[in-house]
Amino acid sequence: MPFRSPFPDVEIPNLSVFDYLFADLAPDAAASTALVDGTSGDATSYGALVVQIQRMAGALAARGVRPGDVVALHSPNVPAFATAFHGILRAGATATTINALYTAEEIEKQLRDSAAIMLITVSPLLPQALEAARAAGIERVIVMDGAEGHESLRDLLMEDAPPPELSIDPATHVAVLPYSSGTTGLPKGVVLTHRNLVANVAQSLDQLTLEPSDRVMAVLPFFHIYGMTVLLNLALRARSTLVTMPRFDLPEFLRIIQDQKITWVFIAPPIAVALAKHPIVDGYDLSSVKVVFSGAAPLDGELGHAVAARLDCVVRQGYGMSEMSPVSHAIPVERDDIPLETVGLTIPNMECKIVDPETGGEIEVPSEGVSAPGELWCKGPNIMVGYLHNDDATREVLDADGWLRTGDIATVSAEGYVRVIDRLKELIKYKGYQVPPAELEALLLTNPAIADAAVLGVRDEEGEEVPKAFVVRQPNSDITADEVMSFVAEHVAPYKKVRVVEFIDAIPKSSAGKILRKDLRAAAPAEG
Repeated sequence: MPFRSPFPDVEIPNLSVFDYLFADLAPDAAASTALVDGTSGDATSYGALVVQIQRMAGALAARGVRPGDVVALHSPNVPAFATAFHGILRAGATATTINALYTAEEIEKQLRDSAAIMLITVSPLLPQALEAARAAGIERVIVMDGAEGHESLRDLLMEDAPPPELSIDPATHVAVLPYSSGTTGLPKGVVLTHRNLVANVAQSLDQLTLEPSDRVMAVLPFFHIYGMTVLLNLALRARSTLVTMPRFDLPEFLRIIQDQKITWVFIAPPIAVALAKHPIVDGYDLSSVKVVFSGAAPLDGELGHAVAARLDCVVRQGYGMSEMSPVSHAIPVERDDIPLETVGLTIPNMECKIVDPETGGEIEVPSEGVSAPGELWCKGPNIMVGYLHNDDATREVLDADGWLRTGDIATVSAEGYVRVIDRLKELIKYKGYQVPPAELEALLLTNPAIADAAVLGVRDEEGEEVPKAFVVRQPNSDITADEVMSFVAEHVAPYKKVRVVEFIDAIPKSSAGKILRKDLRAAAPAEG
């Protein structure tokens, strides 16, 4: 039988994201601080944020944005992101958030696939944004902090246009289109409704117990579903203060924690390594930190305990996917008894099962001890509608009964603790970022000097998973490893770069033409 969350179901209001987060804003909360720019210290109150969102929605509507239209948001973590993002949703449009590290090529692909009609960006990212917008046929590019020839966020807000009257069904109206590689393959638009997002915040509130007095470090990107739901939406619902940081820099990260007296720090495991081991950490007063919460990739239990000991704080981890809006599991803050190497308990309103990937049979939850490993399947109100324009990919991960195949191998204990131990999927997780091998393989094959290629993740000397390319040269080609790496680097975001190259005579493939990655992995040295 499937195992359900040990927690009682929570009520999921039938509201839009805007109404759920802000409709009941009390006067005292309106006066409190919603957002702080960690770099400058500039603060925005909840009341001011709501006014800005309403004005943003009105300005978008005045420019012809209608319910169902897609508006692209391409920005690092700055307070204006919240205004633009929630303004898009309040206008009834759909926000597709674009990775701030993307190249023009990658931005263009997402703009075209999502059918975006407008792009909102910031001046440091304008060159690649503009190139992509022109290639995708998008004429209106708004630059939030201003640029010659483009409207700014201030221009839009100063119009004070009334927000449109909306009548949408939260259960079916698409709120966001983040892009994910899912269990494998090229990035796909994940269709998430207002109800999906509202549900996941409501489901997570009792596990991630943020309070109005909490000050939350927001370095994990809002354009990623983890930052979007767990940081931006959940923290705003809890009336906490979000302190933004546009990109990770360890000394600046520590300074902001110290100066802003941060109480909650949401991280990915590479930041945990720095917090546990880097000598510079001792030079800052981090005594305000109560909780460090890790997600986006598995956190080693010993590493988590090392962070907890060094910072004298609680360390917890959780699990999720873009396709689950994203949270499905978390270790509650008050539960010191749950092993830190697990992802904790299933959150309310969800049920899960462990399925044998070979037989398709369900693996029994033991009465004591830990189950056999199998693929984790999840079901709940936070599960996506499907992939945009991709019924085949949707059917591969969502069955007719609404079960999502996560592609991760997990176990469950008699107490309900879930531990993710491996991946069925072929995705490489580099510093918490998703790197789809198929995307890199497709790019490598465009090089005329390369006859065939395959990519998989290998561990480097520091234990980090990095993309390694196995390359078959064309006859008479003398392309070098450095040239291969440079070629890839010219076309992709920095975290997707190939970091190891091995030249081989042929790529092992099945009779159906599928790359036999297990054969490549068996032949790959540990360090690549």
